[in-house]
Amino acid sequence: MPWFDFVWNHEPGGNVEHIAEHGLTPEDVEFVICNPLEKTISRSSGRPVVTGYTPDGRLIFVVYEEIDEVTVYPVTAYDVE
Repeated sequence: MPWFDFVWNHEPGGNVEHIAEHGLTPEDVEFVICNPLEKTISRSSGRPVVTGYTPDGRLIFVVYEEIDEVTVYPVTAYDVE
């Protein structure tokens, strides 16, 4: 399992609030980034994306930015339909 530093913005409008709007927590997102089923690039933003299961079994899609080799900024995450 890879190791990353995650950048979380807890201010209004930040990434924590944004993923919470989709019923997800930072822990859900971190787990999927560290344990992806698939990694690819977003066709719309060009950012890396991963798909994987949260600890409670939800299949989600996570879009993030790679700040450097070990630091990521999760942009958004939501359920795969």
